[in-house]
Amino acid sequence: MLPTIEIPRFETVLPSTKKKIEFRPYLVKEEKILMIASESKDEKQILKAIKDMIRACTFDKINPDDLTVFDLEYLFLKLRAKSVGESSKIKLKCEACASFTDSSINLDEIEPVIDPAFVNNRIMLTDDIGVTIKLVSVRALSRIDLADKSNSVNRVMELLAASIETVFDKTGVYAADTLQKGELGTFIDSMNRQQLGKIEEYIKLLPKLEKAIEFKCSKCEKENSIILSGLQSFFT
Repeated sequence: MLPTIEIPRFETVLPSTKKKIEFRPYLVKEEKILMIASESKDEKQILKAIKDMIRACTFDKINPDDLTVFDLEYLFLKLRAKSVGESSKIKLKCEACASFTDSSINLDEIEPVIDPAFVNNRIMLTDDIGVTIKLVSVRALSRIDLADKSNSVNRVMELLAASIETVFDKTGVYAADTLQKGELGTFIDSMNRQQLGKIEEYIKLLPKLEKAIEFKCSKCEKENSIILSGLQSFFT
């Protein structure tokens, strides 16, 4: 009988909830599925592979659909760091000559950036009416076809609707998930541009994976300063 390979266990803390979770590195069988999904260039297939990997590597204790997007990205980086190595090779584009320079980044150094203004999720639309904004889950975001470039207005409205947790006024608080179908959409349609802009500006503050990088172009030797943002940036 062949020997059993012992798999190490690690701990990390989810950024949004500060909940401590246990995980293991992903295995060859799981990495193959992710590689096949990546080669397909199909965003839905890639997301499914990442979710399946997270579920398996957290011993079925974490439902990836319940995570926020930045929690999912953060957890995947931790899995990648413990499975393949903390260093990830990337190509950085020069702002001057547009050529690429090879570099590497330590994945363990990447943490979600949280704007101080994000703490207050209560937005007043008028003197009496306001909304509270929630972190959108992977499940809610997956229902929005972000790849559909032909209907950008609908995508924005769907994202706004998914982000609203409650509507409130002087007389009460109305949870978005208890409203009748179409009621929240009608409420959003009744806003003016300034009111809608307040919500859009807050959504831009959502925590995200970012890291400032400075490098010298290997071709023109210009000193560059850029910010990597989002999961794909750290593996380009």
